[in-house]
Amino acid sequence: MKIIYSYFFLFLLLACQGKESKEEESNIQKRVSIAEIEAGIKAYIDAETAENDGYFLINKENKKLRLKLVRVHTEYLSNLGPSKHFACVDLADEKGDVYDVDFFLEGEPGAMKVTETSLHKLNGKPFYTWKQLLDKTWRRVPVETASSDLLGVVELEDTFEFTYYAQMPELKQKAEVWIPIAQTDDFQTIIVKSMKLPAQEKVIEDKENGNKMIYMAMGPEHSNSEIEIIYQVKRIEKGPYDARGKVDQKYLEPNLLMPIGGQFEEIALEATQGKENDGDLVKARALYDYIIDNMRYMKFGDYGRGDAVYACDTKTGNCTEFHSFFISLARSIGIPSRFAIGASIPSDRNEGGIDGYHCWAEFYAEGKWWPVDISEGNKYTALATYYFGRHPANRIELSKGRDLKIDPSPSSGPINFLAYPLVEVNGEIIYPKVGFSFTRGA
Repeated sequence: MKIIYSYFFLFLLLACQGKESKEEESNIQKRVSIAEIEAGIKAYIDAETAENDGYFLINKENKKLRLKLVRVHTEYLSNLGPSKHFACVDLADEKGDVYDVDFFLEGEPGAMKVTETSLHKLNGKPFYTWKQLLDKTWRRVPVETASSDLLGVVELEDTFEFTYYAQMPELKQKAEVWIPIAQTDDFQTIIVKSMKLPAQEKVIEDKENGNKMIYMAMGPEHSNSEIEIIYQVKRIEKGPYDARGKVDQKYLEPNLLMPIGGQFEEIALEATQGKENDGDLVKARALYDYIIDNMRYMKFGDYGRGDAVYACDTKTGNCTEFHSFFISLARSIGIPSRFAIGASIPSDRNEGGIDGYHCWAEFYAEGKWWPVDISEGNKYTALATYYFGRHPANRIELSKGRDLKIDPSPSSGPINFLAYPLVEVNGEIIYPKVGFSFTRGA
């Protein structure tokens, strides 16, 4: 193991693991500013990228990784002593895996040289950690790959039975009902095991977004009736994936509750200040970080509608506000982005109930669609890197898009988004009792 003899490393080495430390100012004879360290590491990465056909190259287990800059962790940039510095940087490979890379630098501003580079984490999971010895020095200690339980997600693939249940309220007159139907795609294989419906159904399509729904007309005789759909689901972990064909212009346009421009453009430009010459991947990460740093996951007030204006004003909400806010910001500066909704399956047990719907987003950059889950990254700081470019296998997607237009359609207008059954009586939306549950490996 390599022993690091500078006691001042205490601040640096624990910083990248989210721990705090006090700097010993007396050990620093000359302090270089954080901005100068950032400029130094970016200049180094830019120079290496220019020499290698647009990629930063780094060796990993006899394999050469081809990486692109995602962001510099400005919160972890540090002086180690006279002319010695540290930088922690996120770089993504061609598959979308994000590596946390530690850089040690020496030299003065404008002439910094990288003396050591090491891969610290992959998608938020550490390859090694740091341990303080009795003599107050530090050494790098290998660790086993962090388990899925520690991350709170199921990686690679998951198989489970998902039960979609709803009970109609008391109906005193005619009602119309729309229910999403989960579909097979590149990331999930869906089999409908059984379907219990209280009225004659009609399958309708939302061709613009690729959704399918069940439509039913009901009356008072269907009061308190039950709806149950049981799916067999096999899903794989979702990472960045190639776009098919030209990106639709609709992913740059506003929705009813996701406007663009105005305050959203101002915030997005402020959040990406200094990154004007960087790519959309870097800018999207800056927006992701802005929301994580400024929003709180709180279910009170007018939350749950996916209202980007509400999210912007209150800086609170559930997953719908987090991702609607992100989409409004991203589209306001020309980054295509889109919305989807379904349910997240618990990773720490194999059966039981599910705490309602969950939603997420994707943005387009570098020829790929990048999945993000900002509300989960906000709740669990250790997973913030994982959820930028990853959706775990333990979830099911029910529908995509906003302002869904179908025939027959609700008289109240386009469907905002569809996870729970939408029930309309005389143009007014009413809410049935809903319950999701699962059994893993069924």
